[in-house]
Amino acid sequence: MRLKTVLPARPDSYERVFLETGIACAAVDLRADETLRAVLSEPRLERAVGVIYRPETERQSHYFEAVLPEQFDVYVWFEETGPVTPLPTEAPRGVPETYPFGL
Repeated sequence: MRLKTVLPARPDSYERVFLETGIACAAVDLRADETLRAVLSEPRLERAVGVIYRPETERQSHYFEAVLPEQFDVYVWFEETGPVTPLPTEAPRGVPETYPFGL
C-alpha cells in the first residue's frame, strides 16, 4: 500500500464548485431545489479516484464530463477524506481457499 497526495481540484470541476462553498461536508438533495439543479446542470468535470491514482495523467485518467443532477439524486460531499485501512490478506485458518465465496 502507498499513500498519495491528490492534486488540487481543477477549476472546471464539480469538486471545485463544492470546495468554494466553504462547507466541509454535506448531503445535497439534487431533486429538492430547482435553482440548485439549474446551477449544477452545467456540464463540468467530475473526478474519480480509486485503487489506481496517476497524478501525472490525472486529467485523462481520472476526470470525465458529467451533469451531476442527471447522474445522482443525492450527492454526498466531503472536503477531506483519508486512506482506508486495508483488510488482512491472510486467509482464516481451517476454511477453504475460496472463502468466503465457496466456489
